[in-house]
Amino acid sequence: MTTVLRVNMDEIDDELLRDWKARYGSSMVELRILDENENGDTLTEAEFWAIIDSFDWAKEEEEDIMKPALHQLSALPIAKIQQFQDILSHKLWQLDGQIYAATLIAQDGFLSVDDFLYVRCAAVADGRSTFEEVLQLPEKMPIEYSFESLLYLATDAYAQKTGEPMTYLPKYNFETYQNRSGWKKA
Repeated sequence: MTTVLRVNMDEIDDELLRDWKARYGSSMVELRILDENENGDTLTEAEFWAIIDSFDWAKEEEEDIMKPALHQLSALPIAKIQQFQDILSHKLWQLDGQIYAATLIAQDGFLSVDDFLYVRCAAVADGRSTFEEVLQLPEKMPIEYSFESLLYLATDAYAQKTGEPMTYLPKYNFETYQNRSGWKKA
């Protein structure tokens, strides 16, 4: 199992390191230094939603629908592409829960983890108002749609910008059942 720990550099001291050694023993450690404000640029919620709003819904294929967003995102600094992925991961993680899956389970009689993830992508891809409506009214989850390609928007933008694959892990694990608080037994 992978554990992700986020801590500010000024909070790391000998006591914290001893605690980590006691807890994680001989585990492999990957250290990333994240400058959240690289070049003074932080992707805002408004910028995130503006990129989503640039989707061309007149097109039919998901990749074609996302082309304006891909162009827009790939023009941004790498830090903002990664921040886009972080914001997206948080939105998908927020929608990962029993109450959001209930309508899909009622329709299908079971829950496909992939289908549920792609439906959550559709709730985000449809824009801020749909996302916020679903957060407030889980029964409004757009289960008749999916939008898997949204998962690859940031990685495609990164690859287009750099010519290299993106190896960045977002802040939140958005896979189904990862928001443990959303799946607590009643």
